[in-house]
Amino acid sequence: MSIKHWPEGERPREKLLQLGSTSLSDAELLAILLRTGIVGMSAVDLARHLINRFGSLSALMSTNLSELTAVKGMGIASFTQFAVVKEIGRRILHEDLSSAPLLNRPQIVADYLRLQLGGEQVEVCIALLLNQQHQLIQTIELARGTVNQNTVYIREIARLALLHHAPAIILAHNHPGQTQQPSSADIEFTSILKQALALLDIVLLDHFIVTRHHTTSLAALGLV
Repeated sequence: MSIKHWPEGERPREKLLQLGSTSLSDAELLAILLRTGIVGMSAVDLARHLINRFGSLSALMSTNLSELTAVKGMGIASFTQFAVVKEIGRRILHEDLSSAPLLNRPQIVADYLRLQLGGEQVEVCIALLLNQQHQLIQTIELARGTVNQNTVYIREIARLALLHHAPAIILAHNHPGQTQQPSSADIEFTSILKQALALLDIVLLDHFIVTRHHTTSLAALGLV
């Protein structure tokens, strides 16, 4: 049975209008975005299938073009829709982080970092450059893939902080293997970076390890 034949109160769009977006499941929200299903599947059925296949709504929004278009009914239009939704969410959070001190908004920082890094399939490191009030100035990608030359890496972080007049930074990188805990190399690098930046009167506020579903703060663990 197609959605148009469902009782009105059970149709995702009507349910949203009556009860608000928070009343909808992930599949129902996605169904509104998809608008139509495919032969044998309503939009909600297709949405459930996609979420089950990719593991979560977040993973689905972060999937690449070839993986998504391998699913029946999914094409370039769907991929661009998902990419746009994710980018809009990221930009909204970026605006929020630019308007108030980050240290007062730990959940928004965590959400922002998961949107930035949680879906990456290789290790990516970013720096959040902050002003004197610890509001976000800019997010800069520092490296993609494993970085072995730490001295050059630290020099680049310091250069960017000075270039953007950022007296404080937050470092973050993802663990594609979904390990939440910092490695010994993460801890050592954080210590070296903190000391190097301190010589320039730049404060390293935190270093986050990011997975698809979690963020781990080294500062919260007493490691910054």
